[in-house]
Amino acid sequence: MLRKAVSRTVNVLPSAFRKRLFVALGLSQRAMTLGVRILLRNERGEVLLVRHTYVPGWYLPGGGVERHETVQQAAIKELREECSVEALDEPQLFHFYRNPRTSRFDHVALFICDAWREIATKQPDHEIAEIGFFAPDNLPDGTTEPTRHRIAEVLNGQKPSDVW
Repeated sequence: MLRKAVSRTVNVLPSAFRKRLFVALGLSQRAMTLGVRILLRNERGEVLLVRHTYVPGWYLPGGGVERHETVQQAAIKELREECSVEALDEPQLFHFYRNPRTSRFDHVALFICDAWREIATKQPDHEIAEIGFFAPDNLPDGTTEPTRHRIAEVLNGQKPSDVW
């Protein structure tokens, strides 16, 4: 109904402007967001997790994909920013997930990074309260269920869910 009302109203506008307006309206109703998470293990098989300052729980490191950035570039960037870790090889895509917990348009790409090195000891900052390596069978209290599921999918060979 709103779309019909808008359509009648904008018919008096120049066609180039109408096209831009309808594209913007469509994107505002269907815009997709994309994030990355990275599963990284140390030589003991422990998994790297982060605890943010702005949301409770422990998570795999990651974040949003910015404009003009590939998902692999975002994964590499997030490891560096959140964990002071440099990927020595390109992280490998494990699976794409739909993430309805964030929004019905959100998606997450999960990467595995096996070749890496620590750049510096990560200090707490405005975004990251704490990072640590944990045995997969002894994750800290507060580790989110989706994080636990993703770790199990990768390490135990479980079939990946399509939902984060």
